[in-house]
Amino acid sequence: MRIAIFTDTYTPEINGVARTLDKFTTYLTRNRITFQVFAPESSSSIPTLPQIQRFTSLPFFLYPECRITIPNPIQMKLILDQFKPSLIHVATPFNLGLYGTHYGRKLNIPTVASYHTHFDAYLQYYHLLFLQKWIWRYMRWFHQSCKKVYVPSQSTKEKLVEHHIHHDIEIWGRGVDHTFFTPAKRSNRIREKYNIKEKNILLYVGRIAPEKDIDVLFYAFHSLPESLKENSHLLIVGDGPLLQELRERPHPQISFAHFVEGQELAEIYASSDLFLFPSSTETFGNVVLEAMASGLPIIGAQAGGVQHLITHAENGFLCKPKDAQSFVEHTKIVLEYEQLRLVMAAEAREFALSQSWDEIFAKLISSYSQVIEHSTQNLYSA
Repeated sequence: MRIAIFTDTYTPEINGVARTLDKFTTYLTRNRITFQVFAPESSSSIPTLPQIQRFTSLPFFLYPECRITIPNPIQMKLILDQFKPSLIHVATPFNLGLYGTHYGRKLNIPTVASYHTHFDAYLQYYHLLFLQKWIWRYMRWFHQSCKKVYVPSQSTKEKLVEHHIHHDIEIWGRGVDHTFFTPAKRSNRIREKYNIKEKNILLYVGRIAPEKDIDVLFYAFHSLPESLKENSHLLIVGDGPLLQELRERPHPQISFAHFVEGQELAEIYASSDLFLFPSSTETFGNVVLEAMASGLPIIGAQAGGVQHLITHAENGFLCKPKDAQSFVEHTKIVLEYEQLRLVMAAEAREFALSQSWDEIFAKLISSYSQVIEHSTQNLYSA
């Protein structure tokens, strides 16, 4: 099997899509499955690898972590002609994905797509709702030549079915490295670094942008009963368009960690006490699973992929999307009842232990094989 992957976001960029694809290519390398990635250039200094082809790109206005790549069709054709892929996987519906689907159609190579981001849901936050029908029209057109579309959660599948995106949609879930994200990494170093003296650390990890319902996060923290609030500290990890504005309103019990990854991120998770995640636009919610693996109860929105990770009143609480008061009430319950928090923390960790990357990727490779076999049979019977 020879897999060509087209994506407009890839490591070292920090987002769910890039991290998932990085995990996937690591799995392919370890299992000696041949692949070639076509991705945007990066502003960071990274090693040049023969399996990764980089191209000039510009940030996408709705989601700067995804980039609009300026492909070099002549160079890409030469690489692909030499590589001879048996399957093409397009992970983003922009320029690189367009070239991938075009090449697949032209040479009759089976092509699959994965859907990662609800761009239509972002429109309401940027006053662009008039574009919604055009986005869905484009999505239907883009995916029409694909043999299969992979989605990360049942709710995402239902949404794509509702909009008639494709006739064959399969769930490709997500996993977590529960040996890396673990409660064992709890450390006082995090409290010292961010000058946290309060008993409880409430954590948010993710993009700091309107579509993540950041206003709900801040309302929930500021609206806690004074007896709980004075013993709580809100730690925010991430970057985004709202970061500078929020930093200009300093609060002694709110800290910003900017972009953090690796060992420090694992320590931050493990050293916190509760994970708040109000976003209602997630197709999955990788950070929620990382927090669970680290032994944190979750207060999240009953929407998108997050609702499939949280079992209400067992490993956390689900709140009505955008209902800030619901987040206040459920955060209050977890902070008031220490024994409940500990039970939920154990349940969260137990759930995360069942989410294996290797099993998830093995299932995807098996699905690839079925697509290739089915396409070969159709080709010979035509």
